[in-house]
Amino acid sequence: MKTICLIRLALVATAIMLTVNTHAADKGKPLFNGRDLEGWVKVHDVDFQVVDGNLRLVKGMGWLRTEKEYANFVLEFEWRALQEKYDSGIFFRAGLEGKPWPDKSYQVNLRYDMLGGLVQGFKPLVPAETPRLPLNQWVKFRLEVKGNKVTLDVDGERAWETDKVEPGRGFIGIQAEDRSFDFRNFQIEDLGAS
Repeated sequence: MKTICLIRLALVATAIMLTVNTHAADKGKPLFNGRDLEGWVKVHDVDFQVVDGNLRLVKGMGWLRTEKEYANFVLEFEWRALQEKYDSGIFFRAGLEGKPWPDKSYQVNLRYDMLGGLVQGFKPLVPAETPRLPLNQWVKFRLEVKGNKVTLDVDGERAWETDKVEPGRGFIGIQAEDRSFDFRNFQIEDLGAS
């Protein structure tokens, strides 16, 4: 009897773990596989490579974009700058027109002289004393875009939010501006259209 109870308990525990893991997997899916640039498209003169499982921006003036367009989503990723005076960004709701970068898009800045994640045209909620994001140190971003609302968390802390973006859809991309960066752990939860 004791053995039967232990077996039942083990089966229930396994079922609970499978349910939790399935829900966690449904939350987001990898946007970068750590092996190659499958699912991404180079635009203009850029050099992106996979180095030690990281997506490395080596050099160039242009951007690397997703094959798929997104309207509403939660994007999580980590990045680190590999050079002084670093400058890059994450485009969202980006169109294809424009050179070297999309004319129509929003951009989360990854620039040495800006507070982490500042989006041009929007006032950040980050206090003025927030330090610049350090060189060669991984920083985690969580970007949520839904309708006209956008929020960005940097290392688990709210950096900014706005409700003034135009609803729509477009590509997600990484800006190349002749500075080297590493990116990893890209996860996306597609929230569909508004």
